[in-house]
Amino acid sequence: MTPIRDDSRVLVPPPDYTTVGWWSAGARPGASHGTSILAGHTVHTGGGAFDDLDQLHDGQRVVIQLPDRDLMYRISSVTVYLKGTLAARSPDVFAQTGPGRLALVTCADWNGEAYLSNVVVMATAPRVATAG
Repeated sequence: MTPIRDDSRVLVPPPDYTTVGWWSAGARPGASHGTSILAGHTVHTGGGAFDDLDQLHDGQRVVIQLPDRDLMYRISSVTVYLKGTLAARSPDVFAQTGPGRLALVTCADWNGEAYLSNVVVMATAPRVATAG
C-alpha cells in the first residue's frame, strides 16, 4: 500500500496501476475509528489492482495484508456511483467519524474514452486474521 493524498478534492490512485493506495489523510487500516480508504486503478484491458471490485458482494471477506498482521473485513455494500454523485456523497461515504471501516474505490463503466462511474465497496470493522 502506497500513501496517497487527494488532489483538488479528487482521490488519485498511485501511478502504478497494479498498486493500491491508502488515503493518508484518513484512518489507517485497522483503526478503531474512521474510514480507511484504499484506491486502485481499473484497467479496461485488464491488469489493474481493482479490476474486479464490482464483482464483490455483501458478506464476502476482504483481507488487507499489513507487514505485521492481516486484517479481515466483511463487505457491507457494493455501490456504483456516477462520478458527480460520488463527489456529492463523499462526506458520508468517506466520513472519519464512527467505528473503523474500510472503503475500496476504483473507476467503472469504461465507454471507450473515459470511466463514467466509481465502484465503492464498504466493509465493516476489521479483526486480526493472522499474526505476522
